[in-house]
Amino acid sequence: MTPELTVLALAGLLQGVQFVLMSVPANLELGPGKTAGPRDPGRLGKPLIEQVSPKTGRLFRALNNHFEGLILFTLAVVVVTLGDKATGLSAVCAWVYLGARVLYVPAYYFGLTPWRSVIWLVGFLATMLMIVSALI
Repeated sequence: MTPELTVLALAGLLQGVQFVLMSVPANLELGPGKTAGPRDPGRLGKPLIEQVSPKTGRLFRALNNHFEGLILFTLAVVVVTLGDKATGLSAVCAWVYLGARVLYVPAYYFGLTPWRSVIWLVGFLATMLMIVSALI
């Protein structure tokens, strides 16, 4: 397995960890009646993310952000792998992406401004560099 595919697998596991980090406090705060139910707007009144504590809300948003970032990173890994363009640079970019995603969670949770945004940008630029390197 290429380093890029290894990092993609680890990023998928990170997504699972983030889900647990968010869902445990959300369930404790809201109870299973809300979190396990159908989540109909009329029944809930407002979205679950608006009903949890600020820090649990940050975990929700960090999880959603990783879903968004993971789409682009997966695209980058697919392009690099299927295009047979894996290099030392693409491997380093993949590891930088994963490191940034790991650091992003506590940075967001603790409200580290502007570091959360800087960490996000590092991961984003690493992903974009992977894609560009595959095209060159």
